[in-house]
Amino acid sequence: MSDAVFCPRCGDPAPEGATGHTRRERALCNDCYFEDFDLVDRPDRVEVTVCAHCGAVERDNRWEDVGARDYTDVAIESVSEALGVHVDAEDVSWGVDPEQVDETTIRMHCQFSGVVRGEPRVEEFTVPVKIGRQTCQRCGRIAGDYYASVVQVRAVGDRTPTSEETGRAREIAEEITDSMEATGDRNAFVTEVSEKPEGLDLKLSDTKIGKNVARKLTEELGGAYDSSETLVTEDEDGNEVYRVTFAVRLPAFVPGDVIDLADDDGGPVLVRSVQGNLKGVRLTTGEPYEANHEVGDAPEARKLGTREDAAETTLVAVEDENAVQVLDPETYASVTVARPDYLDTDDAEVPVLKSRAGLHVLPS
Repeated sequence: MSDAVFCPRCGDPAPEGATGHTRRERALCNDCYFEDFDLVDRPDRVEVTVCAHCGAVERDNRWEDVGARDYTDVAIESVSEALGVHVDAEDVSWGVDPEQVDETTIRMHCQFSGVVRGEPRVEEFTVPVKIGRQTCQRCGRIAGDYYASVVQVRAVGDRTPTSEETGRAREIAEEITDSMEATGDRNAFVTEVSEKPEGLDLKLSDTKIGKNVARKLTEELGGAYDSSETLVTEDEDGNEVYRVTFAVRLPAFVPGDVIDLADDDGGPVLVRSVQGNLKGVRLTTGEPYEANHEVGDAPEARKLGTREDAAETTLVAVEDENAVQVLDPETYASVTVARPDYLDTDDAEVPVLKSRAGLHVLPS
């Protein structure tokens, strides 16, 4: 009894070990099999939606940043994803030749080759790619001045934040949003930065950004912050949407300030840091000063001046281990002042600060 298999379409013997998805296909001879064979499954055309503002591409109902300006690479990738090579094909190779028809149309001339049932197969075809432009959610929010949180940078008392402090607040906001964008969060951005007479306002797209900016700023510069919510609207599901304000209060004193501590007879202190608690150096002895935990970065004190207020003057003489003579920068009279440990007696000139507490030598 013969085991031969015959083609059900034409009656010719089917090749031994023929491939095919179904038993009937495997029974077909090569001529009949290739009559309905397509090496590549391809769409009639491919449509790609890009953001007209930032170049992001919409894929599977989400936007992906690709920074596209020349969309040829986007078209090649989209067509490649849309094509399917027959499962029975072996040793497949392919190439595409894009043809820019106009600003919104690219023809992708494709060539595929492979081996099926031991026979080489080649297919050439063209897939048109249509580029559609829309506005992504992120760009739409930016254009609409959308924001979900505000960071208000202020200082305690009558002091206004310095340009260094407000500049660092801007930098921190940019660093945090850049970091979130790098991890795929497209809705992270700084909406607006406003200089105010009393400080700086940062409008941010997300409440998490606002909280992180306030936290990092106070960690670096001292002070504290609190938050409050304001109901602004309801979303399409009826859920309440709140906007959060983070009020940052920077310390009353900053590094470089010279202060006179209340109920303290140790002499003025040059502030070195206000991170955690206030730290500095005594201008009378050169010994370090650090406020206790209860006081933190806000000891009761009056400001005598700043490091920038210091004037260079002549070191006249060394009296003993505790005192030196310098020229008063205003009267030019020789004055005896305290000799702190940091003073180098070999210096011809030293910086001094004249204030209501007297004349004191500052670290050079």
